[in-house]
Amino acid sequence: MRSTQPPEGVTVPPPHADAPAPGTPIPSHYRWCMACGADHPSGLHLRMATGEGLRVQGTFTVSEHHQGSPGLAHGGVLATAMDEALGYLTWVVGTPAVTARLEVDYRRPVPVGSVLALEAEVIGVRGRKVYCRGTACLGDADGPVAIEARALFLQVAVEHFLQAGEPGLIQDAIADRAAGAPTWLADGQVIEFNP
Repeated sequence: MRSTQPPEGVTVPPPHADAPAPGTPIPSHYRWCMACGADHPSGLHLRMATGEGLRVQGTFTVSEHHQGSPGLAHGGVLATAMDEALGYLTWVVGTPAVTARLEVDYRRPVPVGSVLALEAEVIGVRGRKVYCRGTACLGDADGPVAIEARALFLQVAVEHFLQAGEPGLIQDAIADRAAGAPTWLADGQVIEFNP
């Protein structure tokens, strides 16, 4: 079984040389992503920025589209928000990665209309494995903890997404990028972490 607990001897590397500077807003990797895409009609519309070291932070506002019980956020939606926040760490690590294991602890209910302050950090890297953790606090980073998460991500080549995804949608995404959709630029070079 894959564990989210880093084994003895893992390292915490410095941010990738092309990682955005602390405080830099990170663009959505795909504008129709249900977690971060600005154009997904009922998506989460997460907004994240780089933090110090191997950290990211951002916000998620729970809307009526995200409820499970009347007036409360659905647990699966909250897990998705945490998975996406942890996934944004690929921008500071510098390689694409996929979720191998995600563990979520729900500490308190999250009402519709709440703003969650999301924070995530890498706590170890060994080979292709990236160990990370995150929290979601009600209101701001000093608010009560609503969710805690731990995850194991596996670094993959971009070809993973090209081979596993639906070809028509991949071509649409490539055309969208060619037409000016967000990418990350470092030293004048386009850095693609996701297709």
